[in-house]
Amino acid sequence: MRGVTSDPDLQPRGDELLTTGEAAKLLNCTRQHVVNLCDRGDLPFTTIGTHRRISRENVEALKTRTDRLSRDERRSLWLAYVVAGTIAANPDRTIGDALGNLHKMRPNSRGQAKKWLDEWERILNGSVDQILAALTDRSLRGRELRQNSPFAGALTDDQRLTALEAWRSHDVGNPRGRR
Repeated sequence: MRGVTSDPDLQPRGDELLTTGEAAKLLNCTRQHVVNLCDRGDLPFTTIGTHRRISRENVEALKTRTDRLSRDERRSLWLAYVVAGTIAANPDRTIGDALGNLHKMRPNSRGQAKKWLDEWERILNGSVDQILAALTDRSLRGRELRQNSPFAGALTDDQRLTALEAWRSHDVGNPRGRR
């Protein structure tokens, strides 16, 4: 099984073992996302019976890691930068539209999606600087927020297509992996 380790340096020490649910709470993400991280080999784990256990140290290391984004996450972040420009140019309209989207999304939300929409509402009622920081955050929290973004319609089709063309050019033309 991928991710299972017998390396003594990666083994948890003492009572630092967490369940996938506990790790998810620390990472502000879903339990399934933690399972996926384990299965991809991004989060080392051990098994006790059939259950994954993750060291708190590895969870904390992942929580502070900001440099390994998937291709989809890099594209999402790139579009978030363009949305951030729209917010900077016209904050009242863009934030007002996002709040309107949020209220349309809320009746159909439950579970983790509801949690992230609640977080967006708190952020959108804060300062513009806080909104821009959340939107362009490279942490796991930022990734989850972008996956539940209320900024649909903030970009015109032309803005979105132009941004995606620029992203494809940048992403493909970046052999050193600086992302």
